[in-house]
Amino acid sequence: MKILVIHGPNLNLLGTREPEVYGSLTMEDINDSLKLLAKELGVEVAFFQSNFEGALVETVHKAASLYDGIVINPAAFTHTSVALRDAFSAVALPFVEVHISNVHSREAFRHTSYLSDIAVGVVAGLGLESYLGGFRGLVGKLRG
Repeated sequence: MKILVIHGPNLNLLGTREPEVYGSLTMEDINDSLKLLAKELGVEVAFFQSNFEGALVETVHKAASLYDGIVINPAAFTHTSVALRDAFSAVALPFVEVHISNVHSREAFRHTSYLSDIAVGVVAGLGLESYLGGFRGLVGKLRG
């Protein structure tokens, strides 16, 4: 089983970006934790990050022939990207949406997700545990 983890815009700045909201872990710290979990679960994991919507859309398209599922933190594109939603609908690849912060306790515009209703699950507000829980949940769902 192969899982792709996608990090959306500005997540490359984790560790220095608004630590009061996002904590002190870097994207590399998150990836390292996911690599350990993947090894524990006996699955392969790969990572992709981009600040560009089109790059994320193309990655979802390509993922359909390479991976069994995706864990994605779409970041700001959660609330704006019909294109990303359409990409997931087009490839019909199971995915879990994750967020480090609790988007529902933040600004009102962050309460709307263009992806959550087509995701197999959503985990938010738990920092690193959002990624780990989303990853475990997706693997469990794929294994049946």
